Amino acid sequence: MSRSSEIALLVLAAAVATFMSTAGGAATSKFGFGEPATAAEIAGWDIDVRPDGTGLPPGRGSVSAGQAIYDARCASCHGTFGESNAYLQIAGGAGSLGKDPPLRTTGSKLNYATTLWDYINRATPFEAPKSLSPDEVYALTAYVLNLNDILPADAVLDQISLPLVKMPNRAGMTTAHGFMVRDGKPDTRNVACMTNCMAEVRVASELPDYARDQHGEIALQSRMYSALPATPVHRSGVDAARASACTACHGVSEKIVGPSFRDIAQRYAGDGAAEQKLVVKVKAGGSGSWGTVPMPAQAQLDDADARALVAWILAGAR
Repeated sequence: MSRSSEIALLVLAAAVATFMSTAGGAATSKFGFGEPATAAEIAGWDIDVRPDGTGLPPGRGSVSAGQAIYDARCASCHGTFGESNAYLQIAGGAGSLGKDPPLRTTGSKLNYATTLWDYINRATPFEAPKSLSPDEVYALTAYVLNLNDILPADAVLDQISLPLVKMPNRAGMTTAHGFMVRDGKPDTRNVACMTNCMAEVRVASELPDYARDQHGEIALQSRMYSALPATPVHRSGVDAARASACTACHGVSEKIVGPSFRDIAQRYAGDGAAEQKLVVKVKAGGSGSWGTVPMPAQAQLDDADARALVAWILAGAR
């Protein structure tokens, strides 16, 4: 890690420490932003699952049910068999961690199956994190483990059986290598001294307005992943595209995983029913219109945001 990165992390840690040590009301009055977290919002983030299964909710899911969910919502990025279309490969690599190069996948590197459940629950699908039910998460976990030949095709997982799954790398977890590199070097190598530490940390600067507002209203983008606001906040078309991660698979004028927004606009130019057709397609997902790679459903979008998104695309994504 570079010296500048270390300094940036120290400044961020100091800012967080200062904010956390100040009462909610005082923080709001001093800095002019933020609000105390509600009990519902805290509960929305308090979802960690431990290796022994602590934190797992009731539920159950089979490999076959997980395959249906995976094909509809995960395969477009991770590949039909976990081989990856655009993102990290999640299947294969068992026994390869001691070789050069190692293949670090979900099946080869994780030491507890509960880690997989926890990640799927909090971070997937890409366009709508935390939108899956516990049964769906159990099913997806079972299917990914089946892709890695860890569970048989008729397996069913629940909060009792999941912690009992023994991963191939149960005893081999290490931090002595980089996460996404294959040269064997760890991402960080510094050791905290924990001596002669500062007695008091003072924040010497604040984020300037131009930087703070660079990516739109962050509160609206992040709060959707915990407790949803009682009244939906309707976005512009471009904001809906960003918030729903459409731009990860579609460029404005270039194809990424799916067609560019302007290619879509060109195809539907002059079609008076295009807006309604595309609103349905955006919310339901599907495949076949632009190839075999499926588009994940955007069911979390309400009708107003979906219409704004489609209208923006049909207008040329400008």
